[in-house]
Amino acid sequence: MGIPSKAASAVTAYELKDEINKIAEPYSLKVPGWELKNFLQPLINGQSKNNQGVDLSDLDSQIESVLKDKGINIIPRVRVRLERPPLLLVVSPRNKIEYFDRILLPPDLSLSQVESLENQLDGLNLSSLVVELGGIGAAYPALVSPDMTVRAVIDAAAEEWSHQDLAFRPLGYLYLLDSLGVSQNPDVITMNETLAGLMAGEIGKKVYEKYYKNLGEQQGTNAGRGFDFDQEMRLTRKNVDVFLAQGDITGAEQYMNERCLVFNGNGYYIRKLNQAYFAFHGIYGQDPGAVSPIYDAMQKLRAKYPALSKFVEEASKLTSYEDLQRAIANH
Repeated sequence: MGIPSKAASAVTAYELKDEINKIAEPYSLKVPGWELKNFLQPLINGQSKNNQGVDLSDLDSQIESVLKDKGINIIPRVRVRLERPPLLLVVSPRNKIEYFDRILLPPDLSLSQVESLENQLDGLNLSSLVVELGGIGAAYPALVSPDMTVRAVIDAAAEEWSHQDLAFRPLGYLYLLDSLGVSQNPDVITMNETLAGLMAGEIGKKVYEKYYKNLGEQQGTNAGRGFDFDQEMRLTRKNVDVFLAQGDITGAEQYMNERCLVFNGNGYYIRKLNQAYFAFHGIYGQDPGAVSPIYDAMQKLRAKYPALSKFVEEASKLTSYEDLQRAIANH
């Protein structure tokens, strides 16, 4: 079934994505119906507590209060529901790390279904991975997983609202077009995700401090002491890039399998470490699996504005990495 591995490089990107869609179709989320159901479902019937039993039913108004404090226009209104978001299928070529394609999947797929889908796509000489999302703003209300700490839920809710807000601005609009497959630009994806992440970090921090500072929530993981996840993941990404630059795909994949065991052995569970893993994590500038200079550049631009609202106003106008560099130089 599908395109033999030797022929994969000879077909066009459009033909390859069409083949991916054919394989993923039996598993994929029926987006229009899902969007409508999500919009019409009464909020009062939704879950109000996270997995630790903390009541977050006032999360919408709490985020809006902080947005007002920071002088940010609330467009659209903050609407969040605690519910497991869809899964995301990410596809990358094997010979390079690239966010080539992504497809939403239902959140209740079994592990056997996930692995079957990934195996079929890998048979096209591709690297694939189904990832769990902490939240998704492509729905309204936004969905945020309750299976996280309070701070993580707040940050995810703030980030998904940030994506919705940015969709009304030039940078976010281009990201929306990319999501629809109309106009694709890797820098736009990373810039938009990085900006939303910076917004969420500041907003989420203030919400947590304002409403949950006495919660006494325990942060961190069960990871072993002395193992620096961020440092080790950056090293892993760097070495994978070296393997791939030398054309040694097999060596890169063997190395990633070995490193996956190391992370798991130190308390950081990673189901599958491959090119698609880095393609997904690489779009988030602050992620240790990313190599883009965009995060550092965005931070430099942020430092030039005392107010978050002014930073967002200016950064959301940018539509290319070159725009970002000029904004830093000219401010």
